Amino acid sequence: MTSQDWHDLFPYFTASGSEADRDIARAVREITLPKGATAFRQGDACGHYLLVIQGCIRVIARSESGREIVLYRVRRGGSCVLTTACLLSQGRYPAEGIAETAVRALALPAAAFERGLDSSPAFRRFVFAAYGQRLAEVIRRIEELRFGNLRNRLARHLLARAPEGHLHATHADLAAELGSAREVISRQLKELEQQGLIRLGRGHILLHDPAGLKTLAEEDV
Repeated sequence: MTSQDWHDLFPYFTASGSEADRDIARAVREITLPKGATAFRQGDACGHYLLVIQGCIRVIARSESGREIVLYRVRRGGSCVLTTACLLSQGRYPAEGIAETAVRALALPAAAFERGLDSSPAFRRFVFAAYGQRLAEVIRRIEELRFGNLRNRLARHLLARAPEGHLHATHADLAAELGSAREVISRQLKELEQQGLIRLGRGHILLHDPAGLKTLAEEDV
């Protein structure tokens, strides 16, 4: 990818518009994050509007007891719902963003974001269209966590995260992804192993019967 490949992802920043739009485009900067870096911390004020060019940011929430849950991921072409919400409300992050891979992103300073909302109808449409789309995805994620059958969700997750038939993940990792307790996930995995669908190792899961997992994932409950 070239340094200008984001023009196709976010054409707003290259379209000829008003002087306000050109000011916003001049204020945006490209940033990089190595794998494992913190994009934002729980409790921090939001300093930038972020748009991902390449890579993936995992957004997680932590309880006071230290339990984690994966809320969603921000991938290529996406914006972060919580970042937008914090900028709009001038609040602080209720969750943490971690670079799951090396990440390239566009960062627009908060002050420029606020000026853009005030002065540019095109920028407002851009921001709220992205916000609405991502918010709908987050709502679907919450509905799945709240109402989806855990066995089905576990089977779908294993298939999605292990396209080559094996997955490096701990039971705690899976619990955070699926919004459950580690002990519950361990029990579910053991049952899948007893059914011959998977084989468990230390920090490793082999999909022994992907077709059987697919059948389970698609079951109506």
